[in-house]
Amino acid sequence: MPGIAKKKNPPVRILLKKNDQVKVIAGRDRDKTGRVLGVIEATGRVLVEHVNIVKRHTKANPKNRTSAGILEKESPIAVSNVMIVCSKCGPVRIRKHVEKLAGGATRRTRVCSKCGLALDKK
Repeated sequence: MPGIAKKKNPPVRILLKKNDQVKVIAGRDRDKTGRVLGVIEATGRVLVEHVNIVKRHTKANPKNRTSAGILEKESPIAVSNVMIVCSKCGPVRIRKHVEKLAGGATRRTRVCSKCGLALDKK
C-alpha cells in the first residue's frame, strides 16, 4: 500500500569514539582487533580498521584519478558486535564516571568496568 511508511528507529547512543582500540566478539571476523575509523550513530554501526572487508567494483574516473578494478575496503559493523579493549584487562564494558572539578563543574569520563582505569586520554 502506498500510504504506509516504515517507522525509523531512533539513533543509538554509542560510547565508542574514533581511534579507540576494539575487539570483535561476534560475526565472521570474531577475535580480530582494530582501531575505530568512524562511528555512525544513526544506524548504530562502527567502522573498524581491517574488519568486515568487502570488495567494491569500481569504474575508472579520470576526473578523480581513480583506476578501474576491484577495491577492498572496510564496511560498517554493528556496535553490539565489538567491545573496547582496556590496556590492563582486555575487552571490557564501558562505565561512565563523573568527576567534580573546581568551580562546580563536572567532567564525564569513560572508565573500564573491571579495573576502573580511565579510557579517555586527557
